[in-house]
Amino acid sequence: MSCFCRVCVTHGMFTPVEPRRHKAGFDTCLPCGEREARQVKHTIVPMHKSNYMVVSDKTLLAQITRPGRGSSH
Repeated sequence: MSCFCRVCVTHGMFTPVEPRRHKAGFDTCLPCGEREARQVKHTIVPMHKSNYMVVSDKTLLAQITRPGRGSSH
């Protein structure tokens, strides 16, 4: 059974999504997925005494960078 790219279908084209890609949870062909991914702006934030975090929402970034209460600054 073939799964077709949801973006291509809206334009009247029926481009199949590769089976491995569909199994991984993607519903777009590679070119459409790449185009959608490039539209999302993101940054990587180092967390204090922790790992790095990918942030794509400005409000979340503002909450992360805001100093907490009890800060000695």
